[in-house]
Amino acid sequence: MFINLPIEPQLSRFTPITLDEMEKVRLMNRIDTKFITNSTNWLHLLPCFGKDYLVQEVMGRRIASYHTIYYDTPHNAMYLAHHNGKKSREKIRIREYADTRQTFLEIKDKSNKGRTDKKRVLLPETRQVICPADNDFLSRHTLFETDELRPCLENYFERVTLVNRDKTERLTIDTNIRFRNLHTGREQSLPDLVIIELKQDGNCPSLARQLLADHHIHPGGFSKFCIGSVLTDPALKQNRFKPILIQINKTLNYELFS
Repeated sequence: MFINLPIEPQLSRFTPITLDEMEKVRLMNRIDTKFITNSTNWLHLLPCFGKDYLVQEVMGRRIASYHTIYYDTPHNAMYLAHHNGKKSREKIRIREYADTRQTFLEIKDKSNKGRTDKKRVLLPETRQVICPADNDFLSRHTLFETDELRPCLENYFERVTLVNRDKTERLTIDTNIRFRNLHTGREQSLPDLVIIELKQDGNCPSLARQLLADHHIHPGGFSKFCIGSVLTDPALKQNRFKPILIQINKTLNYELFS
């Protein structure tokens, strides 16, 4: 099931910001916080941001399409680091930004202090596999070896990106989330789920956080890599993520999975 949220008319009322302008927004002391809600709540909430936030527009589009391939070791080292509560951890992925037709190899690091740092390199062609040409980048930014990484999870979603006028925070809103496990072949869609991520500079006051709280939307962890893996591979250790699965069921107001 694929749902197109009728948000285009609402987004058309926002002032746009270009990708070049957005890339100048540098959050030097970045803290990321995730929230989950459902499509109905998001449709009611979106107009509240119109006065104080700009919407990213790329090639005339305000809703961007993403395609991601996540990588892990044969023994699921990156997944288990997250599951087992390791504070310092990383994810390795190839992400295609469909609207700009660019593909990046990306490493996303989470420090033991909760800070997020992303390093990436533009790939010369659209591809879904890590190859020897990537060795230099990987060796400089991760302890994992190229030959021990394998594609494990495929993910599609659509994203709206908002930035406040003071350029101290960004908000990404992900919808139409779909997963396919590259080992089990299982697929799972979350068409009604909306993942909101607030990326803010240090401890600056956040209007977005206040707006979300006013609508009873509170912080909660959600990793596409981990939740997508759990939903498509029942053999994985998953106790740590069961509270998140229960929260998703409550958010959707129906039992998508047990």
